[in-house]
Amino acid sequence: MYDIAVIGGGPAGLSAAVQGRARGRSVLVVSGDSRDNPLYKTERIDNYLGFYHSTGAQLLERFRDHARQMGVEEKEGRVLNIMPMSGTFYLSIGSEMEQARAVVLATGVVRSAKYPGEEAHLGAGVSYCATCDGMLYRGKEIVVVGLAADAPAEANWLREIGCKVTYVGPGQPEGLRPDIPAVKAGQVEVLGERKVEGLRAGSAVIPCEGVFILRSSMAPTDLLPGLELEGNYLRVDRNMTTNIPGVFAAGDCTGLPLQVSKAVGEGNIAAHRAAEYVAQLEQTI
Repeated sequence: MYDIAVIGGGPAGLSAAVQGRARGRSVLVVSGDSRDNPLYKTERIDNYLGFYHSTGAQLLERFRDHARQMGVEEKEGRVLNIMPMSGTFYLSIGSEMEQARAVVLATGVVRSAKYPGEEAHLGAGVSYCATCDGMLYRGKEIVVVGLAADAPAEANWLREIGCKVTYVGPGQPEGLRPDIPAVKAGQVEVLGERKVEGLRAGSAVIPCEGVFILRSSMAPTDLLPGLELEGNYLRVDRNMTTNIPGVFAAGDCTGLPLQVSKAVGEGNIAAHRAAEYVAQLEQTI
């Protein structure tokens, strides 16, 4: 079990991880492909103190290297849900499970709203995890809706285990197997009565039995129902504490301004308070 689990590998998450280690706590950072991070895609940053005229990718790599040198552990993947139970948080990461005493949410802004028919068919043909549910669709027609950098690799894996895959995404996928048909569409709709029967992608309707929607991250309120919002962002106090004990938040998911310096500062505070929370738990054991 880890003392602190950090969800997100951007400036807020890595700052929290470094501070957690500085406080002598074990820290796990769970994040997706770094290419999905908005900072990675930023060509020039002039307003982060001490790093004038840096690219986002350069800055992010320096943050990651710092965290690694501090002994932060990393796991690449998507956290699908977080279950609090008796002072422990259970994190479902793909087909694996990790445990932590405290959680720092640093997910950034999850901009993708749910598609029509998505929520209604969750568990009835809609999945967010290829490695979890792929084997259930061997020999069957499925669609991968690719909204993350690693989605083509996930689609390739599904094809390799025997699924009949069609890939749908807003742009041209890189690294997709040539035997997987690709459809360009920005908006989709999951079709079917009690179970998935197809996907409408733009003007095309693709018959299928399963739809894998692969986003770079899940919305915090989907990960942990009950979190309070303030507008479109997580509600936190000055200690970056959410309304759920043991859960803290930092960075873009807590609101404006969406800047690196704000994210780094909030990550520091969140981890500081998370470490104090874990210390209090230890005193009660």
